[in-house]
Amino acid sequence: MRRLVPLALAAALAAPVLARAQAVDAGPIDPARLSQIVEVLASDDFAGRAPGGPGEQKTVDYLTARFKALGLEPAGENGGWTQPTPLLRVRLKPPGAFSVDVNGQTRTLEYAKDVNAVTLRPVDHVSIKDAPMVFVGYGVTAPERGWDDFKGVDLKGKIAVFLVNDPDFEAGPDEPVAGKFGGQAMTYYGRWTYKYEEAVRRGALGALIVHETPGAGYGWSTVVASNGESFDIVRADPAKDKLLLQGWLQRDAAVQLFKDAGLDFEALKRAARRADFQPVILPGATFSADYDVEHNEVVSRNVIAKLPGAKRPDESILYAAHWDAFGVGAPDDKGQTVRHGAADDAIGVAGVLEIARAFAEGPRPDRTVMFAAWTAEERGLLGSEWFGVHPTAPLDTMVANFTMDVLQTAGPSHDVVLVGYGQSQLDDLLKAAAARQDRTVIADAHPERGLFFRADHFSLAKHGVPVMLLMGLGGGPDLVDGGRAAGDKWVGDYTAHCYHQPCDAWSPDWDLRGAAQDVDLIYQAGLKLANSRAWPQWSDGSEFKAIRETSAAARR
Repeated sequence: MRRLVPLALAAALAAPVLARAQAVDAGPIDPARLSQIVEVLASDDFAGRAPGGPGEQKTVDYLTARFKALGLEPAGENGGWTQPTPLLRVRLKPPGAFSVDVNGQTRTLEYAKDVNAVTLRPVDHVSIKDAPMVFVGYGVTAPERGWDDFKGVDLKGKIAVFLVNDPDFEAGPDEPVAGKFGGQAMTYYGRWTYKYEEAVRRGALGALIVHETPGAGYGWSTVVASNGESFDIVRADPAKDKLLLQGWLQRDAAVQLFKDAGLDFEALKRAARRADFQPVILPGATFSADYDVEHNEVVSRNVIAKLPGAKRPDESILYAAHWDAFGVGAPDDKGQTVRHGAADDAIGVAGVLEIARAFAEGPRPDRTVMFAAWTAEERGLLGSEWFGVHPTAPLDTMVANFTMDVLQTAGPSHDVVLVGYGQSQLDDLLKAAAARQDRTVIADAHPERGLFFRADHFSLAKHGVPVMLLMGLGGGPDLVDGGRAAGDKWVGDYTAHCYHQPCDAWSPDWDLRGAAQDVDLIYQAGLKLANSRAWPQWSDGSEFKAIRETSAAARR
């Protein structure tokens, strides 16, 4: 039976804004419990929950204790609650030296202001001296779309300079490229990860992507939030798989570099939107870098629990969020150093725990329901990536994954924003659940940001598992109090000021009734799947449909 959540969420919170609020229908999901969980995980005691940092053990212990208290069973490795995830942690040792030289004139690039670069190889020192630079446009090779930005250019020993996003991102409606890559809806070709991968395949020494906020989907502050620290999964041959240097070049620095080389940056951007674009060697321009690297291997942990199915335990539904944040960094303007990661993504973990409680308190489902808290999402989706490669449950018979990553904290809304709208038949389940709340489902308002490729569900989608992502950054909801304008303001303010920053902190003034309703939507969708024989399918045209079909025999 569905119940109404009362106005006063918890006496302990004593938030006047909540005391004045009206009750909403959030099923068994309790906004007060969501708030209490976030308050704990986002506290200074957890030190920003960095993988391998001082807050990891406390985080793992907390999550394990919560799962145990619900009577769930461990679903990690070797009968345990965790899945060890070996990571390579690298950190640039300041100050480091970066520069470009154009025809004998050297310009210093200030780290974190003009350039942000790392290596994901376990080396003690990186030294690049006078490497030629080649502008490769958007750096896309897509034969199915008749597109090749490289035209056979030799990148060995060179630094490839890329534009962010897809070739049609800024195209006008009359340009031939318009719509070839989905228009404003970013494809994987637009993601920075793809561009680094392509640079590796082309034999480049390094790669720099010109940062522009509209195309990247986030500001420069997000680029530099890692404070010179990066992670990768441990690889057998990192020199084969990773560039010696990869990173971002701030737009103004790039424009100046092109100008010094006698090139017009904006004109070359326009040229890169044409299929006949040719790579451009920056005349007389070379790039140099010299810095020391700290590196070590860290074994972080995914935390995974399950409620075994009563009839078909080998078929599963997985709910997940990431437990990690950015740890402790440089002080902000208020002197705060802990990057608390409250909305990103302690609130998603709280949603997983609340859904786990709802399932544990109800009848045993026919299918197994799994609950995961991933590590190292902020370092490149690495915890979920490791699980995708080393699953503790068969992916061929995983019915669906529901991922939560940043839920809005501004109160009830008339709709829910779905990132990846139209990708699969899971949409129909969400719409049905939303209708029962007298709400609607709308598509991601900013598909150009490529959010569908920026959360942990993508690690499972790559293996064919149908996925659904609830992410508050997908666009402002139509809030009951203030409408779409208020929802857009919440997204804008959070993204501009607190995303990956110390001010992403828990507040007693949060109104989590809307978040609770959103969590309830995917609880209801998963509950229906957990007690059915249905196998949701990817939509026609989805890039993941063919992957799923290769394992169809396992689901007969």
